[in-house]
Amino acid sequence: MPEWLVLTLAMLAACAVVVVITLVRHRTASDDEDPSETPDVIEYMTMWIGVVYAIVLGLAIAGVWEARSAAQEHVRAEAAALHEISERVRVYPPEVRDRVRDDVDAYVEHVVTTEWRTMAEHGRVTERGTELLDRVRADVTDYEPRTDFQAQAYQPLLDQVTAADQARGARAESTGATMPGVVWFGLVTGAVVTVGMVFALQIRRTARELVLAGLFSALIAFLLFLIWDFDAPYSRGIAASVEPFRHLFPHVRG
Repeated sequence: MPEWLVLTLAMLAACAVVVVITLVRHRTASDDEDPSETPDVIEYMTMWIGVVYAIVLGLAIAGVWEARSAAQEHVRAEAAALHEISERVRVYPPEVRDRVRDDVDAYVEHVVTTEWRTMAEHGRVTERGTELLDRVRADVTDYEPRTDFQAQAYQPLLDQVTAADQARGARAESTGATMPGVVWFGLVTGAVVTVGMVFALQIRRTARELVLAGLFSALIAFLLFLIWDFDAPYSRGIAASVEPFRHLFPHVRG
């Protein structure tokens, strides 16, 4: 099911629940009930519950957005390091240079096709990707420089291999969800309590109040969906992109 459809259904469901409960409560209310006599303490509690929950939602959104940005930075760093390896290896003999570049291209092609799909569907990197990166490392480390110029390029190449390996490790650690289950429990419970406090204010069945209550519940549903969508940086709608690899390696298929 498309994510936009999930969001639409969630927002409509939230509105429908609020409207239905309000109508049912209005019909079952006693004749002498006066909605204007809501105790001040309930209004005070409702205000503070809304403020506290808004802060929690803001922190949650900021947290998952930061995790998504960090995941994209891992991709950019890995692609940049591999590109530097391909460029700096030009000082090596043609057979060594071509072998390193071919292995780098093979790794990049695997990442942008097979591994990226595995990350999105299963939340992990592939063993094949690890093997291909190890092959690039072996190509660089096993070569013995023959000239001073090659010797000067050797250590920077090793540094770029290390940078690519670290970025890959960080990418692997970022494939899963970033929000713990207990946080989700708090967010959902807080949403129920916050929307439930609307009924504590004894809202009437006027069109204006029903629309405001429905929009309020739909907004909370949208914010929860936004957090859920950002929660897995590589697998959902607003996910980290593989574009850094495609930009730096346009000749690689994928």
